[in-house]
Amino acid sequence: MNFRFVIGFLFTASLFAQQRLLTVDDMHKFHDVRDVQISPDGKWVAYTVSSVDVAADKSDTDVWMSSWDGTEQLRLTSSPEAENAPRWSPDGRYLAFLSGRPGKAKGTQIWLLNRMGGEAQQFTDFKNKLSSYEWSPDSKRLLLVMTERDPADTDDEKPAQGANAKAPKPIVVDRYKFKQDIQGYLTQKPGRFYLFDMGTKKAEPLSAEGFEVASPAWSPDGQWIAFLGKEGKDAERYNTWNVYVMETHTDAAPRAITHYDGVHASASRAQPEWSPDGKRLVYLESTGAKNSAYNMNRLAVITVDGGTPKLLADKLDRSVSAPRFTPDGSSILFLVADDRSEYPARIPSNGGAVERLVQGPGMISTLAQGKDGRLAVLAANDGAHPEIHALENDSLRLLTHHNDALMAELKLGATEDFSCKAKDGTEVHGLIVKPPDYEPGHKYPTLLRIHGGPNGQDSHAFNFERQIFAANGYVVVNVNYRGSSGRGEKYQTAIAADWGNKEVIDLQAAMDHVVAIGLADPERLGVGGWSYGGILTDAIIAKDHRFKAATSGAGTAFPLALYGVDQYIMQYEEEIGPPWKVGLEPWIKLSYPFLHADQITTPTLFLGGEKDFNVPLVGGEQMYEALRSLGVPTQLVVYPGQFHGITRPSYQKDRVERYLAWYAKYLKAPEASTATSSSR
Repeated sequence: MNFRFVIGFLFTASLFAQQRLLTVDDMHKFHDVRDVQISPDGKWVAYTVSSVDVAADKSDTDVWMSSWDGTEQLRLTSSPEAENAPRWSPDGRYLAFLSGRPGKAKGTQIWLLNRMGGEAQQFTDFKNKLSSYEWSPDSKRLLLVMTERDPADTDDEKPAQGANAKAPKPIVVDRYKFKQDIQGYLTQKPGRFYLFDMGTKKAEPLSAEGFEVASPAWSPDGQWIAFLGKEGKDAERYNTWNVYVMETHTDAAPRAITHYDGVHASASRAQPEWSPDGKRLVYLESTGAKNSAYNMNRLAVITVDGGTPKLLADKLDRSVSAPRFTPDGSSILFLVADDRSEYPARIPSNGGAVERLVQGPGMISTLAQGKDGRLAVLAANDGAHPEIHALENDSLRLLTHHNDALMAELKLGATEDFSCKAKDGTEVHGLIVKPPDYEPGHKYPTLLRIHGGPNGQDSHAFNFERQIFAANGYVVVNVNYRGSSGRGEKYQTAIAADWGNKEVIDLQAAMDHVVAIGLADPERLGVGGWSYGGILTDAIIAKDHRFKAATSGAGTAFPLALYGVDQYIMQYEEEIGPPWKVGLEPWIKLSYPFLHADQITTPTLFLGGEKDFNVPLVGGEQMYEALRSLGVPTQLVVYPGQFHGITRPSYQKDRVERYLAWYAKYLKAPEASTATSSSR
């Protein structure tokens, strides 16, 4: 099957002859489709759609539903507040979701939509903070993850104003890892599991206070749950999680069934899953705590009684996620991250050959399974925004169409694979996006745009940033440098405790390549990225003077100065070691860009969120001040109230406009610097 069929099917030249270039104003016209959930009877697929209200300068998420045949799409919620996490009750009577919309209780609550019709009704009135929930197989109980609310927390109330307003209480910290982006200072006890009875509406704690838990899953008979947990006096010092099981009554004790040095990924993709007979669990084993930043998940199965886990697909040197048994228990489905793509695969549950279910380049980022085994996925490629598809007989059938009309209007740049050799012999892979009106033989101003992570990859999925730069006349180069996923464990862990070295060698090789093939104008090269992409931007401009403009977002060039300041204390301790133990040499090596700022000649725009605890703003401030001191053209942009990810729509647009203006100033002739960016 050709994964690019979506483009040919939807966007025929006869229907859409008048295509146009992408503009910055298109940025918030796209709809973000997520969280695919198949109904118990298999007739419907619930999901969420996030859109931007430009006038209100906020995003909103609503619950939608598509019929399995794809002929109907129904919007189920439309309040100004977000609705998330739609979940069908197993008996098919309700579709539940989470929302903080106004009701009889403040904060995020569970709301129910009755399948017989009517408006959604608020079903819970918890005082604690609710983060997730799971229906029991008989639909009579909910398994909740909740955290006690701090009395000083004013999230749901407007803080008092004026001279008589009470001063906020001091923040008292006593945890090893004491801060996390968005969450802030970690003064609260870990979240706990609660059992909520649908009939009595009473919630009783299931897990013990102080026992950190995540990612629960009910057993098929509803008598047990499996989950990820960590415990012990040193639990907070190590990012090591294991798989536990416990019975679903309030005096039950958890029992660890794995005992390894593992690190769980995001909860939605790392949840242990039960076999249909309730005797086994499939879960993800990882690279280990020391290399947690470069974690490569492997597929493992273990009996509920414990014992030795069995690694499946042990010859598959690729990271996997989202595993689950098929309804008959004979096979396990999962997703594979593989060299610029991600695809669904199947393997016999007792081991055997891995079968790829969808061919061709593209990104399938969600895999949902119905009771009868039917599959729905969230799929995208270079010319198609993520939409839900039915996966039938190894082919994709489109179910939703939220971005069809907009995509049909746009004339996009072509995306191509490339590979090259770094100076140390390493084979490097990446993507090149050409301007929509590309002319062979012409040399273009070229932008090296570096992905974050580092454990991630640039892939064959629609990417607004790539396409807006291409629409403005740039060739865009994305490189899956060493440390990226999709190329195997050795490739991912190659940069451990050696940041800004091998990655820069790979990035330089890619730029040598695009210059050598006559695509990039060597006198008009730019570079930039966000997060680890910002870190590598700082690193490469300190070593390579050919870049005429750079944008460094949420980065740092002085890791030694961030010890205890950012949220990565566990990585520092495990991967590098504290400076008083290992000495200053490794830390000085990692801090090369700041300590050698006098080598930088590239005009650089630094950006960051005011409240970023992930890579705090101080990282950009230090580099900005260094370049100002040295007389190198620079500017610092701070987004008020923003965390590591810039979420306010007007700021997101502002950021792209600033990128375009900065690059145009240094890489384009004055008369060519306006292009298709919108006016400020």
